[in-house]
Amino acid sequence: MRYGKFLSILVIASLFLFAGCSSKPYSGKSITVWHWMTDREPAFNELAKRYEAKTGIKVNFELYAPSDAYSQKVRAAAQGANLPDIFGILGEKRDFSSFIKAGFILNLTPYMLEDNAKWKNSFFSKALAVNEFNDGNSYAVAPGIYGVPIDIMTIQMVYNKSLFKELGFNPNRPPQTFEELLAVGKKLKAANLEGLVSGWGEIWMIDCLANNYAFNIMGKDKVIATIKGEVPYTDADWIKVLSLFKQMQESGLLASGIVTMVNKTAEQLFANEKAVFAFNGSWSVNVYKGMNPKLEYGAFLPPKASDKYPMAIWGGAGSSFMINARSKNKEEAVKFLSWLTETPQQAYLAEATNNLPANKDSINKISDVMASFAKAMDYATHPNVWGVSEFSPVIEAFDKGIQSIIIGEKTPEQVAAEVQKIKERELAKKR
Repeated sequence: MRYGKFLSILVIASLFLFAGCSSKPYSGKSITVWHWMTDREPAFNELAKRYEAKTGIKVNFELYAPSDAYSQKVRAAAQGANLPDIFGILGEKRDFSSFIKAGFILNLTPYMLEDNAKWKNSFFSKALAVNEFNDGNSYAVAPGIYGVPIDIMTIQMVYNKSLFKELGFNPNRPPQTFEELLAVGKKLKAANLEGLVSGWGEIWMIDCLANNYAFNIMGKDKVIATIKGEVPYTDADWIKVLSLFKQMQESGLLASGIVTMVNKTAEQLFANEKAVFAFNGSWSVNVYKGMNPKLEYGAFLPPKASDKYPMAIWGGAGSSFMINARSKNKEEAVKFLSWLTETPQQAYLAEATNNLPANKDSINKISDVMASFAKAMDYATHPNVWGVSEFSPVIEAFDKGIQSIIIGEKTPEQVAAEVQKIKERELAKKR
């Protein structure tokens, strides 16, 4: 009887000892993180539990979606000085810079450079560049790293291998040149298939592909010179870029209704095998898996239209977090983001969400299609790392002009002239 009682006490004591070793009690400290990433909410909550068990610090992930509603909340919180410990900024780099100059974002450079720059060196350099401001940047921001990428993204073409084979093409060789891409368009009508789908009703995706081809046709330097106002949009190379969209439409390559299509519709069409191509980002791997786990597809660079310059694609940090410089918990927030971007946590996020990890040591165990998106980081660029930004009215006129070209409402030359007129107006305002 005494032995049984002693054994029970020993077992209970062992359980308490084990619990004490496996997790730390709640410290009373907590960190609040605002985000917009609906697909990552379960994974974030799981990682929050793991961090609390490890450190005793509670992490509260608060989801606000869709992204427009999230951005409005962040702006309102900034005006009221009520930002959380950790948050993200959606928008152009000038928006990012305005938060920094207002004193809302912590400069993370000293932390990134600790221990021989261990934290900094764990990231893909192009992912970190999106959150970095260099010497002499046009935004007048003190040089430094102001954000932490938690994943990377590239935006490319994807193609349905089965449908590609049905059309008589090699399912393991997507188009390499623009002419080869147009050749597919000519076979689509007979097969009663849609060609290229994409969210071109959300005009930033048109801007993305147009920029890809601008880099390929005229090179980065000339694109930057155009943004600076040194080269007009009526230049012959810009006419070539605009004409590509006319050629795609005339070949039958573009899906019907693409100029008003939202990306969710485009993703559903591609996942349900109604379209041969899609122009989409690496986040689509997770989307397509949820819609059609058996979908056989591959990713590839947009086919080059010129041999003069290499093809470039938009890529870099997919999602990033910033730390509130005015937070009383900023040191704990730094420690948490450092832990979140270590190899084990990044590998878990990649597996759980099918998003590419920002930590370059976590990329070993991913699917072939994800690897194709990851390898394309070698070709990645992004407006947020160019050091200059085009005027918003100019971007809007350019992208809406492409929509007009696709529906046959305007010629490339007409659009170029209209865009240049708006450019000159905006330059005059700035002067």
